[in-house]
Amino acid sequence: MKMPFSVNGILCTLALLVLWRAEELAEACSCAPVHPQQAFCNADVVIRAKVVGEREVHSGNDVYGNPIKRIQYEIKQIKMFKGPNQDIEAIFTAPVSAVCGVTLDVNGKKEYLISGKAEADGSMHVTLCDYIMPWDSLSNTQKKGLSQRYEMGCECKIVRCPSLPCEISAPEECLWTDLMIEKQVHGRQANHYACVKRADGSCSWYRGIASPKKEFLDADDP
Repeated sequence: MKMPFSVNGILCTLALLVLWRAEELAEACSCAPVHPQQAFCNADVVIRAKVVGEREVHSGNDVYGNPIKRIQYEIKQIKMFKGPNQDIEAIFTAPVSAVCGVTLDVNGKKEYLISGKAEADGSMHVTLCDYIMPWDSLSNTQKKGLSQRYEMGCECKIVRCPSLPCEISAPEECLWTDLMIEKQVHGRQANHYACVKRADGSCSWYRGIASPKKEFLDADDP
């Protein structure tokens, strides 16, 4: 009696599925969560802008001779918080999210906070790992942080709490516990606090709404 499917055929099919899935996972974009202040300090360019156009462009060839495609978003810069002296007129990203490409609305109505890297030719490149948010979704503290407070804290180090209990290992660190306590990246510390340096050289969370003495938090109890 013959079986409708041979064992070898089934194994071959399974092997192909495993290889396909492995390739898909290898190409997936993976980003570690960061506090908005970390994103600001790590970025070369941080701007507020509207996207007014989009087109696919070629950026040379890869090592195999295949064309490298990128998406060019034409933007209208509203304000620059960090970056070069001249306005940014376009940003570039990968064509698909699997390789960390960013998708933005191009109707010119939505305003974004966009952070990214400056390339050698002066252009701006963004990925899914950069901090890109609708401007209206930012808290008032985050907007204030972009203007001054985040930059003041770039010498500080925000340390993510991997598991409880957790603690800082140096005075210039601030402990970020949103992921552990609130189970989300955009928690209380991300939305309402900046990690800034104090007069004694240590760093601490600061809300910046009331007087500094009341708004500084102990580093081990955010």
